[in-house]
Amino acid sequence: MRDKPVRRIVTIDDAEGRSKPLSIGPVLDVSRDPARPGYASSHIWAASIHSHGADVQTVRTHPTIEPPSKGSVCRIITFPPDAVYAGKVGANEVAAFFAAAGSPHASTYSPKAPHPYMQKTRTLDFCLILEGRITLVLDTQEVDLVAGDTVIQRGANHAWSNRSSEPCVIAFTLIDAAG
Repeated sequence: MRDKPVRRIVTIDDAEGRSKPLSIGPVLDVSRDPARPGYASSHIWAASIHSHGADVQTVRTHPTIEPPSKGSVCRIITFPPDAVYAGKVGANEVAAFFAAAGSPHASTYSPKAPHPYMQKTRTLDFCLILEGRITLVLDTQEVDLVAGDTVIQRGANHAWSNRSSEPCVIAFTLIDAAG
């Protein structure tokens, strides 16, 4: 499992139109959840398309779960086993997580929900399971996933439940679907 920081390589074209790396290094913008030891969300990249649609603006830091308006965000998240926090997380811890993530409205927490971290955003999400196993929890069904599986999430209410004994690593790209 991932035991070192996520590495990001950003490329550009030079003045002659030849591709080259602009930067190579570890991702330093990592969010954690104190209620879930081992949870880590590494912010890879965010971009917003200007209103005239021709230019893409890079967003260096992005403090919310959702992407910028008319934009996208890419992150890699490590989910610890649920056993790490089972029975220790309630309304206050979930509210604190979503508030710290800048998206308190995304939480659909309910004591009767199938998972405490249920959430819903107005996004189109591409999710690639990189390492481990995880269960996608939906309102009416659960889907077990393993490394190599992909999920296309279309604004559905959901949560990620790691019922294994090892961390699970998922790459996410979220695209704004609100605008």
